[in-house]
Amino acid sequence: MSDSISILQFWWVLPLAAALLMYKFVLQVFFGMIIVPDDRIGLVVKKFSLYGATRLPDGRIIAIHGEAGMQAKPLAPGLYWRMWPWQYAITMEHFTVIPQDKLGLVKAKDGAPMDIGRVLGRPVDCDKFQDAQAFLENKGQKGPQAAFLTPGSYRINTYLFEIEMVPITRIQENKVGIVTTLDGEPLDKGEIAGGSVPGHRNYQDPMAFIQSGGKKGLQEDVILAGTYYLNPWFAIVEQVEMVHIHIGYVGVVNSFVGPEGIDTSGVGFTHGNIVKKFEKGVWDEPLDPGKHPVNIYTHTVEIVPTTNIVLNWANSRTESHELDKNLCTISVRSSDGFTFNLDVSQIIHIPRNEAPKVIARFGNMKNLVSQVLEPTIANYFRNSAQKSGVIEFLTNRSQRQEDARAQIGKVLADYNVEGVDTLIGDIVPPEALMRTLTDRKIAEQERVTYEIQKSAQIERKEFESAKAGADMQPEVVKSTRQVEINTQMAASKVAAAKGDAEARIINAKADAENKTIIAKADAEAKTINAKADAAATEVNGSAEAGKIKAIGLAEAEVTKQKTEAMGTEQYAIVRVAEALASNGVKLVPEILVSGKDGGSNGMIDALIGNEMLKKLQRESTASSKSAQDIE
Repeated sequence: MSDSISILQFWWVLPLAAALLMYKFVLQVFFGMIIVPDDRIGLVVKKFSLYGATRLPDGRIIAIHGEAGMQAKPLAPGLYWRMWPWQYAITMEHFTVIPQDKLGLVKAKDGAPMDIGRVLGRPVDCDKFQDAQAFLENKGQKGPQAAFLTPGSYRINTYLFEIEMVPITRIQENKVGIVTTLDGEPLDKGEIAGGSVPGHRNYQDPMAFIQSGGKKGLQEDVILAGTYYLNPWFAIVEQVEMVHIHIGYVGVVNSFVGPEGIDTSGVGFTHGNIVKKFEKGVWDEPLDPGKHPVNIYTHTVEIVPTTNIVLNWANSRTESHELDKNLCTISVRSSDGFTFNLDVSQIIHIPRNEAPKVIARFGNMKNLVSQVLEPTIANYFRNSAQKSGVIEFLTNRSQRQEDARAQIGKVLADYNVEGVDTLIGDIVPPEALMRTLTDRKIAEQERVTYEIQKSAQIERKEFESAKAGADMQPEVVKSTRQVEINTQMAASKVAAAKGDAEARIINAKADAENKTIIAKADAEAKTINAKADAAATEVNGSAEAGKIKAIGLAEAEVTKQKTEAMGTEQYAIVRVAEALASNGVKLVPEILVSGKDGGSNGMIDALIGNEMLKKLQRESTASSKSAQDIE
């Protein structure tokens, strides 16, 4: 329901669209209105002509003067009137766009006839084929065009022009482009390639090439690495590698094109012409190491080593250059009829400036080896072997090698080649001869062995005799030494006896003198001792007297003090008791206790007496110590 309401709300759109269509129809029909969009052109076909216009000439398909038919002038983007649909048919055509990596080749469907001998139409002023009427009026030619469209956008009338897109030409690094043109003047008789002409910008301007007298066919000039706008209807390009000459080599150029040059090789060289660079023939200046853009169809480059070349005449050894690939061991025959093989190595050197002459003489290095080196060296050694026997050939190997170097070097110099050295390698004599030589050598060695053994036996006999004498020699030496020892011992005993006698005399004299000295010393010592004893006795006596006197004085002082303290009688009793006690005599018991008769003080008196006794003993002990200390 809601959808129906939405549609009804825009009911007025349909009448408006119908009105617009009617309006456009009215404008187109009655006013001839045509609108060409911005990205298109209008190709016009006129259905009929009014006012008695002429018909198209025979052979023409594009009208340029108002004739009926396909019109040369298209409608550019915009608004046009009076293009009534009953008279004109308008086709909207997109612009022609050439991508960045493409070229647009143009073929005209109408125009003037092509010139005789030409395959491309000459360029005319037509705004890069965007003005078809100008193309036809300026007598642009029918067919493939020399001019082309570079990347971009163009308003091309496709009724007149057919556009074909092709890739642009890119020459890769380390390569050269060899060009063959399909239009131009015919090559002169005897020429294989067209020479250099100016102004065509590496064949990108075909008409400039043709107008400068460029030749049709293979071109001498090459194009180097880069991007080129080349019309493939005009030029075909083949990419080939540059000629790379390594260090230690040169390239000798043989040119098939160019002006005829003057021979520079000299009178003595009769093997071909040596010419200046860019002339026809072998160039006197070789190409140095590096990469060179050479047209391989107009020039050949022979690589020649300028370092020493080693060639081996051996079945199992070939150098990396492979020039000696077909060389083999040389088989020779000696004067004594033996056939044997020998390996030979030849070292040669070709100077840089002599390389063109070598190539002019032989064509290439392989021909030099096969035509000169192989026969020269093989024949030399065959001739040399026929003049001597096998044994002599073997024994004189060093001398023959030196002779070969000198002789072969002299021959090679005539061919502009330096012979550096000739080396004789392995020599393989006949097996029967080798067996005979081996037997002879063994016999000689056995004879030498026998001689050596004989000499060894003689030397052994002499050795044994000498050894026996040497074995007795220790006994002889021992006896001789014993005699000498005995003689020396006797002399030693005599000398010892004499020495003993003299020693006894000396000892006796020494004893006498010694006793005299001792006696004198004893006397003096006794005198001194006597004096010392006397002095000591005197001193001791004085000291003893002083001691006794001091003791006596001390005892007297003590006795005086005791007497004063105890009384004379009492002190006397005590002294008597001390004397008795010192002698161990006990007159009365040490403690005596009496009873009644003794009175009431008997116990006390006993104690007092006992204490008095102990006191006296202590004082006696103290007096003795004092006396000892004084002493």
